[in-house]
Parts: sequence; structure tokens; C-alpha cells
Amino acid sequence: MSHTAAAANDSAPQPAVFEAYLHGLQDRLCAAVEAVDGEAKFLRDAWQKPADAKLQGQGITCVLSGGAVFERAGVALSVVNGPSLPPSATKARPELQGLPFKAMGLSLVFHPRNPYVPTTHCNVRLLSVGDAAWWFGGGFDLTPYYGFADDARHWHQTAHDAVGADLYPRFKRQCDEYFYLPHRAEPRGIGGLFYDDFTEGGWDAALALTQKVGDGLWQAYAPILERRRDMAYTERQRQWQLLRRGRYVEFNLVWDRGTHFGLQSGGRTESILMSMPPLARWDYDVTPEPGSAEAALLSDYLITKDWL
Repeated sequence: MSHTAAAANDSAPQPAVFEAYLHGLQDRLCAAVEAVDGEAKFLRDAWQKPADAKLQGQGITCVLSGGAVFERAGVALSVVNGPSLPPSATKARPELQGLPFKAMGLSLVFHPRNPYVPTTHCNVRLLSVGDAAWWFGGGFDLTPYYGFADDARHWHQTAHDAVGADLYPRFKRQCDEYFYLPHRAEPRGIGGLFYDDFTEGGWDAALALTQKVGDGLWQAYAPILERRRDMAYTERQRQWQLLRRGRYVEFNLVWDRGTHFGLQSGGRTESILMSMPPLARWDYDVTPEPGSAEAALLSDYLITKDWL
């Protein structure tokens, strides 16, 4: 389907509607995180690119640090435009090279303090290229440090319910394929949803789907957080968490297209790298003990699997 195709009688693209939704979603997520943490508050950093910058626009980056529950939580909104798409966005569509673009989106990452609580990431976005094309993208994924089957089933059931039975298998497969570290030959986590270049059904349908994904993140994550946040842990579990966070850093810096897009297009570096964990570690050639919970994460959870 063409990026410019639309359903009969469908509304014309209305980016301002999606932008208003993003502001509301950011406010709701920050309020929910602060209520759960009970200690730390978000720093709200409103920014605007200088007039002589290659990329123009503004955004609000909200970062919570050193909380009782969250070691770091970031919820970043940006609305930017530039003179031409960067290479990371035009590999599959060279006809769009050199065209001006506008991009808006919300990205979040929650890095919990307790190793039994997974890290989660979500992004919802809209990209429009001159008068030639527009498309939505987004999704959410879960990166556990210790595996729990009931958490994985709940996560994927909520993802399934957010997008429906027709789209879930495709978006799950795309998530499994995207959040994969080829140099490690392992997934980053247990997946969830991922889609890009989405225009199916026209503007109204694509917008509604992306809003369901944005709204679904907290519905998927909050019950897992509540179950695991008060579990007792030792220094061994903490060090494993930091080691696995290293994999998170590797993916974001080496493979993530969103990071590449932001840096190549002249985006705001502090907001782009907000997703990094505050602490991580790299040890040489670590192999978990056979039969351990750490080994089970690798063998039973960081695999392609139908959790439903």
C-alpha cells in the first residue's frame, strides 16, 4: 500500500491532532510513574532548537532520577522538521531523498531499581515528508532481567488486545526481528509490538491504532511492576541486572534506527540519549551457572516464542 493511500471518505492528515495526543500521553505517563515511585519527581525540560540549527523544532524531555522504584525514567516528546531526511530513513525509499520532513513522537524508557522488574520502552511517532508521504510507527517492548512466565503472558496478551488479532502476529514478529543484537546472536528482551511505515486504512485508522499502542503501554507494564517491585534481591541479582543493561546500551547505540535518525538529523543529543540506563557494566565472557535463574533467562525467555 502506498504511503499516501487513504480509505474512501477518510480524513485528511491532521498532525496537530496527534501532537495534542502526545502531550496528553506524556502528562498521564509522568503522573502515573510519580504516583508509583512515591519519592522522586520528573525534571521537565522544555527546549527549542536554535534558529541556526539544521533541525528546527521543540520538545519536552521529562526525566526522573534516583527514585525509590525507578532508577531512571524518561518520557520525551519532540516535534521537529528538517530540510531533508537522513540516510537512516531513506534506504528503502530513495525517492524521498532531499525532501523536507516533519517528525513528531513520544519515546519513553523506564529503568527500575529492582532487578526483578523489567525495563520497558515505548515509542509512538508520525513522519511526514513534504506532500509526498506520511506514516505512523511505534510499539512497545519488555526487557526482563529475570524471567516470569505470567509476566510474559500478560505483556503479550495486552499487546494483542491493543492492536487486535489480525495485526498482533505481524507486529510481534517485527518486534522480535527488530530488537535483536546480531553481534550477540540474542534478543534484547521478550518483544511486544513494533511497526513502521504504517498507513493501512487511511489516516483515521492509523491514528487510532497508534493511540491504542500508546495507551496500552501502561496497561501492560503497571501490573508487572506492581507484582515485582517489592521482591527481595541480593548483590548477585543487582550485578546481573547491570550486565544485562550493557546489552541494552549496545542495542541502542549500534542498531537502533531511532537513535541513528536523531543523531544523523541533528536532533537534541541529551533527549536522544535519555534512554541510556544510569549504570551498566561489561564483564568478559560471562556464562551463567547451569540451572540458575540467570541461565533460565537466556534459555527460556530470550528466544522467539509464542507467549499466547
